Amino acid sequence: MVLRDGELHVRDVADPQAGPGELLLRTLSTAICASDVHFMDHPELGIDDPTGRSLYDADQDIVLGHEFVGEVVGSGPGCSDEFAIGSRVTAMPVRLVDGGAGGLRIIGQHPEAPGSFAELLVISAAAAKLVTGDVSADAVSLTDAFAVGEFYVRSAGLAPGEIPIVVGAGAVGLSAVAALASRGIAPIVVADYKADRRELARDGFGAHVLVDPAESSVFDAFRAVRSQRGLPGPAVIFECVGAAGLIQALVESAEMGTRIYCAGGWYTGDTLDITTATRQGVTIQFGGGPHPQDWYGTLDAIISGRLNPMPSVGKIITLDEVPDALELARRSDGPPRIVVHPNGDAT
Repeated sequence: MVLRDGELHVRDVADPQAGPGELLLRTLSTAICASDVHFMDHPELGIDDPTGRSLYDADQDIVLGHEFVGEVVGSGPGCSDEFAIGSRVTAMPVRLVDGGAGGLRIIGQHPEAPGSFAELLVISAAAAKLVTGDVSADAVSLTDAFAVGEFYVRSAGLAPGEIPIVVGAGAVGLSAVAALASRGIAPIVVADYKADRRELARDGFGAHVLVDPAESSVFDAFRAVRSQRGLPGPAVIFECVGAAGLIQALVESAEMGTRIYCAGGWYTGDTLDITTATRQGVTIQFGGGPHPQDWYGTLDAIISGRLNPMPSVGKIITLDEVPDALELARRSDGPPRIVVHPNGDAT
């Protein structure tokens, strides 16, 4: 599936070639991410990326997709015997340039790093990890998504007695709930307008208190839980929506000392009244992850069975269906995660 001049087309392109230190994969499973939509809808970020990691060029083919697992079908010079033909492999979505000396490209967001919405995919062996055991390829393809929540929860370092609030139960919010639950943290408060997503956060990933923001304030629910359980201190908030004005609203309603971890994407920009934030004494962290320890730690948890991300998957599709699925993601109308089988294989 090719992005060219702002439009998506499913068509034949030249097979990618594995260079030195690279593996050629037959894509087994890949997941759709909101970042794919953001890259399409905000090309100015790829045009003006000073890091060189991403590049939106309307005159070049860009193959999207960066959450994947594949079967090794070839390799370039300099690869070890670790990744045998036929083995299953995944990796953080980066393609090294000249072994890393020339920087890196984000797979699926640069013409020089075609992504996983394709039958074949090239990755850097230095970033690759073998997928062992009988874990499904679909589960492994969700590693990147669930590593996001792992990063923010690890960064927060919740102390005993602190109550987490997860705002938004989409893919990122569910990953935060999973990371909190894996640490035995309770209670976990989740707020989302959609009942099915709230229930999925509870039944699939371990949330405890569900809040519909249309009916009540998440802070009222937080204070009620704190009072019932005799827990001290302000909330630790994981903002997983990225809607304009939401951070400001959270800052205005938060208690002194609240920590806010902003996992949503503000690709259209936003504003924050620093005076109010200072008066409220909040701590705010934006972006910065996941780090390799979060990514590969999440992969290990999925392979070992300690983390099952599959309840977040609501649909498995073929490559031809990706453009319509991306439109669902754009409207936030689809399930938290849609998985693609580019080669049409069933699991």
